[in-house]
Amino acid sequence: MAPQSPQSGRVVFTRAGFRRGFAASLPLWVGMLPFGVVIGVLSAAKGLTFAETALMTSLVYAGSAQLVALEMWADPAPILAATIAALVVNIRMAPMGAALAPWLDRLRGWKLWGSLSTLVDHSFAMAVAEQRAGGRDAGYLLGVGVGIWVSWVAAVLAGHLGGGLLQVPPGHPLFFAAIAAFLSILVPLWRGVRVDAVPWVVAGLVALAAHRAGWPVPLPLLLGSFAGAGLGAWIELRGRGAAGWK
Repeated sequence: MAPQSPQSGRVVFTRAGFRRGFAASLPLWVGMLPFGVVIGVLSAAKGLTFAETALMTSLVYAGSAQLVALEMWADPAPILAATIAALVVNIRMAPMGAALAPWLDRLRGWKLWGSLSTLVDHSFAMAVAEQRAGGRDAGYLLGVGVGIWVSWVAAVLAGHLGGGLLQVPPGHPLFFAAIAAFLSILVPLWRGVRVDAVPWVVAGLVALAAHRAGWPVPLPLLLGSFAGAGLGAWIELRGRGAAGWK
């Protein structure tokens, strides 16, 4: 029997779903550790106190945005420029929320805002895979998000405490761990060459071209994301339209 889509059944939010999502996030902790430690070390090098690092990490909860902000950090701090840069990096969260609408539209109060505030690339990918498998428990999304949040905050604070004790040379394989963890969770999202190959390739090529052209750090990611997402949406809408005419 084909799996039930989340649109065709009642969406629920249970403790069991939350626990299952939290447990599913545990393997990702290994991939989050190196990147988080690097952010913590960089925070200490920029002069942020332990409390300031903890506050920023807990509230921002976005490695790429934190990295961009720290790279721009100076005295006095360019607050407006850093805010705009973080907004540019995190604007990709908007289409992620739209894709998770079958769950999010049915949540209210702390369940909705908790799920949105802990939404990151990893929890999004895992939630989409869960939806496609017929999952109807939105607690899974919050469980994954909280699990990754715990590991991220712990890793950043550990890096800050270690400070200058950690000497990792540029280009060390350790820096690739977070990317490798994210690539691994893309596997269940793959729907075949006919559906996903072209949008994924276009996203990568656009991002690579922007990087080779010397565009600032957030823009290659942003342009690649929107190019791939836009093409994917067009292909899917065209497919639905063709099916409607049959």
